[in-house]
Amino acid sequence: MKVERRIKKFDKQANMYDKKREKLELASYRKSLLGFARGHVLELGIGAGSNLPFYRSDVKLTAVDFSPAMLEKAKLANEAQYGLEAEYIQGDIDAISLEEDGFDTVVSTLSLCAYSDPGKVLTHISRWCKPEGQVLLLEHGISSNKFLAAALKVTDPLAYRIAGCHYNRDIMKLIAESPLEVIKAEHYMSGMLHLVWCKPGSAVLL
Repeated sequence: MKVERRIKKFDKQANMYDKKREKLELASYRKSLLGFARGHVLELGIGAGSNLPFYRSDVKLTAVDFSPAMLEKAKLANEAQYGLEAEYIQGDIDAISLEEDGFDTVVSTLSLCAYSDPGKVLTHISRWCKPEGQVLLLEHGISSNKFLAAALKVTDPLAYRIAGCHYNRDIMKLIAESPLEVIKAEHYMSGMLHLVWCKPGSAVLL
């Protein structure tokens, strides 16, 4: 799916994601992970801002999303309710230019499902994080239950056409094959949901 089509698909979902933020979807998982975010935080795929309620008030946020409608929702929500110091960047991960070793914390939640090359994104993440920094991931993928896994594989093409999201990605394998080093990982929902604390490794320039 071309980038332009994916952007339009997510633009159309902006109101739905805004409501998910208001309902504090996956609140306990987000709180458990994002309580560790410190300093200058880079959030990739911020969407409508579902993580905003869970950041400390003293973080400085750089928010990135390729959907202008999503990014506008996040900006309005932050200005109205959360008041974080924030910069907003609209652009595709493969095209934007960010400072290497520039961020204390890099965050990605429920976004690796949408990228055409998630391994490349994880390499970018490792490059953009300071050597002493941290990477916080909350991602969903294929289940460790073989019956659920089979169902997710069958429904994956439809899910991608409708929502622009892959259900069948092996998240922990993708992370293991990336430069990131896993410090801690927790797995929920029959192995479909992963909370992963990482530190950056040696990333090859792309």
